[in-house]
Amino acid sequence: MSLIVNIYYTGKDGSAKKFAEEMVSSGIVDRVRAEVGNERYEYFFPMDDKETVMLIDKWKNEEALDIHHKSEMMKEIADLRNKYHLSMKVEKFKNLEEE
Repeated sequence: MSLIVNIYYTGKDGSAKKFAEEMVSSGIVDRVRAEVGNERYEYFFPMDDKETVMLIDKWKNEEALDIHHKSEMMKEIADLRNKYHLSMKVEKFKNLEEE
């Protein structure tokens, strides 16, 4: 059963979009996508909130997500989030259609 995590990064003066751009340009996004169990890692920009970026992060199972959370990449992501002074809101869902 897949897990879907929506993360909303919010900042000021375009910092959330700059964060997402640096996540891509630094190669972190490609490294996350290459992790065993990652099924999706994509950023979206809400039309009605120019200061927020939404990440849809999909994992094969809880174990794969736990391994990702313990990886060195999480420190890199946290460092970038702090660099851009972003707040986060997290939503986690289980894909019931796969059961």
